[in-house]
Amino acid sequence: MKIISADEVHAALSYPGLVDALQETFAKNFNQPPRQVFLLDDADNNDAFALLPAWNDKIIAVKAFTYFEGNPAPYERLYSKIMIFDRSYGEPLALVDGTTCTFWRTGGVSGLATRLLSREDSSTMLLLGTGNLSTYMVRANASVRPLEKIMIWGNPDGLPPMAEAQAVIDEVSAELPEIEFSVVTDLENACGEADIIVCATASADILVKGAWIKEGTHLDFIGNHHADKRECDTEVITNGKVYADSYVNAFKEAGEILVPINEGVFSKEDVVAELAEMCSGKATLRINDKEITVFKAIGQAVTDLVAASMAYSASE
Repeated sequence: MKIISADEVHAALSYPGLVDALQETFAKNFNQPPRQVFLLDDADNNDAFALLPAWNDKIIAVKAFTYFEGNPAPYERLYSKIMIFDRSYGEPLALVDGTTCTFWRTGGVSGLATRLLSREDSSTMLLLGTGNLSTYMVRANASVRPLEKIMIWGNPDGLPPMAEAQAVIDEVSAELPEIEFSVVTDLENACGEADIIVCATASADILVKGAWIKEGTHLDFIGNHHADKRECDTEVITNGKVYADSYVNAFKEAGEILVPINEGVFSKEDVVAELAEMCSGKATLRINDKEITVFKAIGQAVTDLVAASMAYSASE
């Protein structure tokens, strides 16, 4: 059995290659029991432990992770490992660094949703969030759309303000010289300018408002995994065509969807499709350039399977 490190995962994965592999996998048959999340909130701190199993005709995979949001340095917030097995004989194949796979596949799913739902001529992107996922969101979305401008919004209370956003730009701008990067502080104006809005924050507060969004925008919400919290207001949801990575997970953990349902202005039936339907041709996607599309991702084990198996194949 192989041990595949974070460095080996980085060397094996790229965009849009991972986006392509995810799209191909979602178009085929796979099995994915509901993910199990256990809250370890003795101190009301949202510490969590989770297990995510999935399998297809080639690979069985299970990811185990811990997420301790309040961890002090030098500890990470997220620790994760993915175990993969051969589907034919059940043989253990590899233990793969799950944290790195998580970053890559989360970016890949964002890129896949952008490929399927955004306008093909989308040229301006707004990213909210400057954490570990931020550079993956930039790279994945830039690999599927002809982006010319990317605006980044981060913690306005940083010292100096927005230093985290500038750090993201410093990391990715040399890789993407054709794109103009900027730090933004006025979310209302930035939302009104963007063709694609990706929200990947740990904020407990509403950041994006429906009144700010122009026709034809695609919005992607990734950061929140709590049923009573959300990154956008109700108007974003009621004004848009809403999609989810998984019905099961979204109806359990996605506050962006669940809060409007509880308010009585939205329903489960209003979610147009989940990602497997979107990739297999069973769902209606964007039909014109004026529609506002909204994609909510919680996270799926099959995406971990794809990233980990690609890393394993590269090691052979």
